[in-house]
Amino acid sequence: MSEPSLVPGLEPFALIELVCAHTGLAPDDVRLSRIATGKHNTSFWADTPGGRLVLRIAPPDETGLLFYERRMMRQEPQIHMLLRAHTTVPVAEILAHDFSRTRIDRDYVLMQTLPGVPLSDAPAVSRRQAAGVLRQVGAHMRQVHSLTATEHLATTTYGYLGEHRPMSPQPAWPDAFGLMWNALLDDVVTSGCYAPGEAQALRDLYLRHRAHFDRPVPPRLLHMDVWSQNILVEPTDPAGRVTGLVDFDRALWGDPEIEFAVLDYCGISEPPFWEGYGETRDESPPAEVRRLFYLLYEVQKYMPIATWRGKNPAEASRHRRNSLQLAAQLGYDGPASPP
Repeated sequence: MSEPSLVPGLEPFALIELVCAHTGLAPDDVRLSRIATGKHNTSFWADTPGGRLVLRIAPPDETGLLFYERRMMRQEPQIHMLLRAHTTVPVAEILAHDFSRTRIDRDYVLMQTLPGVPLSDAPAVSRRQAAGVLRQVGAHMRQVHSLTATEHLATTTYGYLGEHRPMSPQPAWPDAFGLMWNALLDDVVTSGCYAPGEAQALRDLYLRHRAHFDRPVPPRLLHMDVWSQNILVEPTDPAGRVTGLVDFDRALWGDPEIEFAVLDYCGISEPPFWEGYGETRDESPPAEVRRLFYLLYEVQKYMPIATWRGKNPAEASRHRRNSLQLAAQLGYDGPASPP
């Protein structure tokens, strides 16, 4: 039994007891060590006589969280189960979870360990390997997007439909995105990074362009956080074999174009990705309007994150400038002075 890095508010032995509660092991059979990657949850390797597991612990509810981040871990067991049952996407089996808050004051999951290392940590990835990784990620994301809420959740609604329930499911994607857009703007105002008048101008901006979102699109499963740290690879494989996609806790059900905007921001949507995805993206003028809104949805979230969790007003100001520059491309004409 080892002493892991402390999680504020939790004793090390309490974390080991979580593993023991679901495996039947004695505390002396479990060794915990902190996993360095991951910015939201706190994760540990749990080395046991039967092999290595992963213990992921959600942040406390009083952490400064975006509207869709509150208790979002609760949707992961169902999503992992669907992906493992209906796709070949490499996702870990969740062995146990507890959202009752009876053992500790926050949610946690115990899961399989996938092989490989995060792409962000892989040493000296060649250009050929990087292209192979992106090609595989494209193929995996095509499978993720093949799952629809209509078929797998027995609902025709859109939005964050997981067990954390951060929003009311909506009957159409423009309604869902509009609700998400406004909820995120509420968070930015609460963080002090937008004045109410600026946020209202951005709400009106969406209403002016809403017709571009009104098109038939099924409620598809979207990961919404695919970047180099959430892609596991085998670095010694000449083709850069992808061994896992992780962190589905930000998933939502909607238009894949919003996923593509996140992939743009994270540098994933390069030509090899599209080769693997097997489909070209819509580049029409209405699609460009949607892309800018979706990119804004991604960029604006970093203002409250930098303010609440990073305690970094300079970084928040940088994201504010970037956001208003993007909004200007859509015709934003609200006040531009600091709130």
